[in-house]
Amino acid sequence: MLAFVYVLNFLDRQLVSILAKPIQDGLGITDGQLGLLTGFYFALFYCFIAIPVGWLADRTSRVKVLAAACAIWSAATAACGMAANYGQLVVARMLVGVGEAGGVPPSYAIISDTFPRERRTTAMAIFNLGPPLGSALGVAFGATLAAAFDWRIPFYVIGAIGVATAALVVWTVREPARGEADQAAAQPARRSHEDGFATAIVRFFGNPLLLTASLASGAGNFITYGMLNFTVLFLMREKGMQLEQVAVWYALVVGIAMSAGIYASGRIVDRYAQRSKAAYATVPAASLVLAIPFFLGFVWAPCWELALAFLIVPMFLNSFFLSATVTFVQGEVPAERRVISGALLLLVMNFIGLGLGPTYVGMMSDIFRPAFGDHALQAAYYALAPMYLIGAGLFLLLARMTRRHEQGEAG
Repeated sequence: MLAFVYVLNFLDRQLVSILAKPIQDGLGITDGQLGLLTGFYFALFYCFIAIPVGWLADRTSRVKVLAAACAIWSAATAACGMAANYGQLVVARMLVGVGEAGGVPPSYAIISDTFPRERRTTAMAIFNLGPPLGSALGVAFGATLAAAFDWRIPFYVIGAIGVATAALVVWTVREPARGEADQAAAQPARRSHEDGFATAIVRFFGNPLLLTASLASGAGNFITYGMLNFTVLFLMREKGMQLEQVAVWYALVVGIAMSAGIYASGRIVDRYAQRSKAAYATVPAASLVLAIPFFLGFVWAPCWELALAFLIVPMFLNSFFLSATVTFVQGEVPAERRVISGALLLLVMNFIGLGLGPTYVGMMSDIFRPAFGDHALQAAYYALAPMYLIGAGLFLLLARMTRRHEQGEAG
């Protein structure tokens, strides 16, 4: 159920990107405005509101917070379909961000308190199938409806499904005891008044391991959202795909390759992390390096068929960091601070990735347009490639710090 809510969360989030071309044609917006709409404007609310929501969820019912958030973002998604101009669409997207701020952190904590550490990354990987399945369903469902009717119809339909799902969350999801699945579960979770809102923030960012993990995952998300939020537009504008072809072939690539990568990463990390927690960082670092030549091939490819063939590998590898980083952070903090810690991780990860990634690609496309014309977005994608090396470097730094921390604990 949590995974299905995450599917809707990501589907609603990505719908503007999926329907970018008809929205651009209908409202007359530029690539730069699209980047701000899908990136910075959304992330501004999504990231920062997640912190007080996470703090509240740590002290109340995480299930009820999740259900309320699902209802809010779904209603705001329907409002996106009513937008008559760019300004109205910006406001509706911001409201989607407000609701989605309460979606993921409570789910992280519910899963962490349900599954023991040795199975937790796999459980997180299953939950994190939400993004690829949400993207694939959004492409297939949204593009089909838009091609048959109008780009506004998918927003209405998916918004209504989300409001109904919010009620199902309350009826079907159990609220586990905090720390229930930990080895020290026999000891009740500490609920001291000294763990206030400000204290939780200071403790999180004062921990070098948690800070480095957040920055590394932010770099990974910069790639993911920078690429993902413009891929449909890129394939249609520069590779010649039609909306009907996108609804089938691109949806299959996202749904199969990205889902397989996220699930495989969970199994791989769970296996190697039993030897050393450094695996939470070394596996994502290796995946980012391996993805580079295939990403460049995707950008270069002269036709959409070859572009999609190259895209399969980055789609498989780009999200290896997600479940690994989330599980690492959830395991480094006490059970009573898991929601707020998950929210702080998402703050950094998504402000860098979701807020700046699409904004950067859209801005670079506008900058390159005078020189490259219709191939400006291709040039912007080439400018995104160095972030793979930056992300891999940060994860290798995290691996080194984790090994030193383990050696210190052993000593």
